[in-house]
Amino acid sequence: MLYAFLKIFFQTLFRIVFRTRVRGTEHLPKEGPVILAANHMVSYMAKEELFEHPIFGTAIRICHAFPVKRGAADRAAIKTAVQVLKGGHCLGLFPEGTRSRTGKMRKAEAGVGLIAAMTGAPVVPAAILGTDKIFANGGFLPKLTILVGEPMHFTGDRKDKAQLEAFSQSILDEIARMKQTI
Repeated sequence: MLYAFLKIFFQTLFRIVFRTRVRGTEHLPKEGPVILAANHMVSYMAKEELFEHPIFGTAIRICHAFPVKRGAADRAAIKTAVQVLKGGHCLGLFPEGTRSRTGKMRKAEAGVGLIAAMTGAPVVPAAILGTDKIFANGGFLPKLTILVGEPMHFTGDRKDKAQLEAFSQSILDEIARMKQTI
């Protein structure tokens, strides 16, 4: 019930306040598991420290976020991600692994490639534009644009770290390419 309320609240907030436009939704699978991989200018999946705050931690848990230990291979987070996908749901991940405060994209981490390889789920790249203008000087009521790309599939050896990293980087490269189209 609370999740449904928050979903409507945030959809309304993004549509009216941030004038969000979404392009490319036809690329999203209608059913089954999918990894939605975006540039990391906003927060979805949350670092574990955010769950320590009683109110915010509760709110993000209600929105199906789960904690991730940064800077380490977090087996519990990977296991949770695999369970989400095996349940046929959408999982939001950020190939960069951490939020960019400048808008400049970082190098991709291997995690998205590993999870895609473990589950066989397609990865849909998404470019989020305009978040750097939210609450910035002169950024009152900025326009947000979300570009959704075509699904990408990992076809390499899931035990080969170099292939996992290359796949993750190819997702981030596609997001960067998409950002240039606007």
